[in-house]
Amino acid sequence: MSTRDSSEIIELLQRRLHSLNDLHLTLKHIHWNVVGPHFIAVHEMLDPQVEQVRSMTDDLAERISTLGGVPQGTPGALVADRTWDDYSIGRAEAIEHLGALDIVYTRLIEDHRAAMEATETSDPVTQDMLIEQLRGLELFQWFVRAHLESSGGRLSTADARTEHTAADQAADQARRQP
Repeated sequence: MSTRDSSEIIELLQRRLHSLNDLHLTLKHIHWNVVGPHFIAVHEMLDPQVEQVRSMTDDLAERISTLGGVPQGTPGALVADRTWDDYSIGRAEAIEHLGALDIVYTRLIEDHRAAMEATETSDPVTQDMLIEQLRGLELFQWFVRAHLESSGGRLSTADARTEHTAADQAADQARRQP
């Protein structure tokens, strides 16, 4: 692998590391702030996601080191480098958090998929790791979406672009269902 390819992959992996560190903190925030009749189901669903996401960050950091980089895992580095806003929902009903979390997963999966595609020819080892992580992230989004889909197959957050819109749409659909 060329030095240039290695440097580009390290930068790409650092952005993924920041995204997954942010996801870990977001999942814990939701875990602590979810309320309502589905509290325990969502509360307990999130812990395995947190653990697997933490494992993904470790894999990314180790790959950065393997390629000769220095993984940056501090909160200051994450905040300085991120290109997205902080998660915007506080204490809320489970369905509202799940609606917002669907948006978080969609964006994160899109970015992870782009990183996977960018490493196809230059670093198939990194690509393989990203593919495996995508498998887990997409599974978690499926778990979230199972709460957001009507029996007719309509995803309440299908046209939402913001966390608040998704939270509102999820809550509206839940109120209309028996």
